[in-house]
Amino acid sequence: MAKGIFPVEKLQSIQTPFYYYDTELLRQTLQAIVSEARKHEGFVVHYAVKANANPKILRVIRETGLGADCVSGGEIEASVKAGFANNKIVYAGVGKSDWEINLGLEHDIFCFNVESIPELEVINELAAAKGKVARVAFRLNPNVGAHTHANITTGLAENKFGIAMRDMVSVIREADKLPNVKCVGLHFHIGSQILDMGDFEALCNRVNELQDELERHRIRVEHINVGGGLGIDYAHPNRVSIPDFKSYFDTYAKKLKLRNGQTLHFELGRAVVAQCGSLITRTLYIKEGATKKFAIVDAGFTDLIRPALYQAYHKIENITSEEPTEAYDVVGPICESTDVFAKQIDLNRTKRGDLLAIRSAGAYGEIMASQYNCRKLPLGYMSDEL
Repeated sequence: MAKGIFPVEKLQSIQTPFYYYDTELLRQTLQAIVSEARKHEGFVVHYAVKANANPKILRVIRETGLGADCVSGGEIEASVKAGFANNKIVYAGVGKSDWEINLGLEHDIFCFNVESIPELEVINELAAAKGKVARVAFRLNPNVGAHTHANITTGLAENKFGIAMRDMVSVIREADKLPNVKCVGLHFHIGSQILDMGDFEALCNRVNELQDELERHRIRVEHINVGGGLGIDYAHPNRVSIPDFKSYFDTYAKKLKLRNGQTLHFELGRAVVAQCGSLITRTLYIKEGATKKFAIVDAGFTDLIRPALYQAYHKIENITSEEPTEAYDVVGPICESTDVFAKQIDLNRTKRGDLLAIRSAGAYGEIMASQYNCRKLPLGYMSDEL
């Protein structure tokens, strides 16, 4: 049971639904990342801001020394405001608008991860207008599958992301012709919530092949960026609260053949913040159906959309009841049939007013919240501020 990790009396007084973040677990997770990455020369870790951009979360991460991986101008602004060093900010995304590119140029960010020739040409034009040279890395689509949900795989040829491998050399040659961009690296990302290290090994093999091909054309880049993708254990948030960063970094250290002086960049998101966050919701009603019981709560898919969007599993616990367990469908108040967090799960006997904790919600939870049905956005609280 997880009841002991929640300050239930303090949480009872807060208006639900809200996000609760275990600051100590976040710090322990970050320390594990830093400790394992430092074992390998040239490893550089950026936090994928899209996972959770709560300002308090960002400040804790920045204090650990990680860089920031951004996919929008708003994320660049949030990172700068949180104190991330400009030279540790990378900007990716298949559809960068002019104002977002200009923002990156104004802050002299470390690198733009470029996904097409037209984008490269626009960055060159905008950089020229500012009298600057933009550092760029080309995102290549390695056509490597990942054992994960179809909606969060990104490295296949059919996906919208990246430049086809067959165009790699010609694209880099094109960049050499443009005076206001400098190609400094290659960027990859094959998907999210990956637990099979074999998927990362496959990416390493493909990157090795590509580097060999580049060298045949006498092309060398300063850094390789392999994205993120490391998953977490949604089923056992208490027993496996910190992901296996050792195996993750060791896989790249053993399988990826870096050239002398090259740095290897990572963009971890979910693995950093998911386990430290829980969505706390209050039970409104227990409804007896013909064949099942419904625990109707005040959180909905406006607060945590992953179950509705991906059919994602999140462990749910009643943190205010010690009674025997019963089976419930846990559902929200949104006027949509997909507003269901879980079906036929065992909870300690639940009554009106009980608090439920929807676990492993620190990533793609608060950040994806919406105001559908004119609902208020959920607030986020850090454990050390209560």
